[in-house]
Amino acid sequence: MLLATILGSGMAMLDSTVVNVALPSIGADLDADVAGLQWTANGYLLTLSALILLGGSLGDRLGRRRVFVIGTVWFAAASLLCGLAPSVWTLVAARMLQGVGGALLTPGSLAIISAAFAPSDRGRAIGAWSGLMGIFGAAGPFVGGWLISAFSWRWAFLVNVPVAVAVVLVTLRHVPESRGAVGAHDPAGPGSGPGSDTSPDDGPWHGLDVAGAALAATALGLVSWALVTWPESGAGGAVLVAGLAGLAAGAAFVVVERRVDHPMVPMSLFSGRAFSATNATTFLVYAGLGGMFFLLVLTLQVVAGFSPLAAGAALLPVTLIMLVLSPRMGGLVARTGPRLPMVVGPLVAAAGAALTSRLGADAQYLRDVVPPIAVFGLGMAVTVAPLTTTVLAAAPDRYAGVASGINNAVARAGGLLTVAALPLVVGLTGDAYRDPALLLPAFRTGLLLCATLLAAGAVVSAVALPRNDSGPSQAIGESTA
Repeated sequence: MLLATILGSGMAMLDSTVVNVALPSIGADLDADVAGLQWTANGYLLTLSALILLGGSLGDRLGRRRVFVIGTVWFAAASLLCGLAPSVWTLVAARMLQGVGGALLTPGSLAIISAAFAPSDRGRAIGAWSGLMGIFGAAGPFVGGWLISAFSWRWAFLVNVPVAVAVVLVTLRHVPESRGAVGAHDPAGPGSGPGSDTSPDDGPWHGLDVAGAALAATALGLVSWALVTWPESGAGGAVLVAGLAGLAAGAAFVVVERRVDHPMVPMSLFSGRAFSATNATTFLVYAGLGGMFFLLVLTLQVVAGFSPLAAGAALLPVTLIMLVLSPRMGGLVARTGPRLPMVVGPLVAAAGAALTSRLGADAQYLRDVVPPIAVFGLGMAVTVAPLTTTVLAAAPDRYAGVASGINNAVARAGGLLTVAALPLVVGLTGDAYRDPALLLPAFRTGLLLCATLLAAGAVVSAVALPRNDSGPSQAIGESTA
């Protein structure tokens, strides 16, 4: 069971880290402009962030093993399409299909472990899953860089197919089926009106928030398209209409989530100051992270002449530092409360991003890349575990899974919108990313903007989170995850 869930989730994690390393090779092979590279990164994030909560609900209703297998097969088929794509826009469409598979696959792994393992073994199982997922994250840039250097960027996607076959075979043989309670979001139990549990006659499809998922995807898609298209087409006409329509869809999403019986995102959670503030910090921090990684790996290859393997290794200090320090940082919240680490962490990460902006054509890995990236990784290590602990503690126990899913979707949406907007803001259009003289100033400006986003996350935490020296249970509420 651990083998199946770790390989499945690890496959999706490897793919997200490999794509950034592959972008220059994809651009050269498919003659893609900046917009094509943006959508190659964002197509996956768009459908994943919009549908991941719906994917979790489908697993609870239709069977977690069934949806996990469907998601794995879907992801593998989309990966095959990515690897065979004859053009960049075919690749983008396949990446969006990958995101759908990821949205079905990702929520199921921990849910399967939680449902199948006895309470006495569950903690060790989740610990093994977390530790090995960290190793997958550390290996991703190396594996991707090696595949691209030794073979082709296409193998960064094609390698998912045999992994998915192994996941499906192991899952069908060794993973038991499990389901969650339909309507489990209801605090009052069955028959209590809006949000109540459904009867067996309602069927597993009753109450799925399809309208909310569609509006979320529409809002993110239209706003992203407007931001990506703006540099070439200007702010008028279709770009303006799409941007306004995306904002309208976002507003409609909030209205729908307030009114449906089984909302994908229960808006009552945001009435809590700590929950809202933590998710705002999440959005800003991961916006800075997504923009930084998008520009960094591109610049190291185009400007500094790094190989894909060496450019991928630039991200390794972040993963290793987080792997070592994050478990210890989770306990820090119990001693200091969430405010201190969630202010200090983003500020340290902002300093790392600002230092990274000084990289140039003569950059050397150990001398110039590792020190600022290590500072950034230290800041993220201080931030991420307290942030996750705080967002779960800020929600009632019955919403723990939903709160985690919302925070995950917010983080991905932050990266999605930043990658869409950053080239517009720094003036990186068309084929400019292929010219080191044009890419380098855009990179430096972009990294300083990412540092600003990270610092803004620290400001939100400083202003909105409560001062506390006795842990989150008193400062946020007694409901802890």
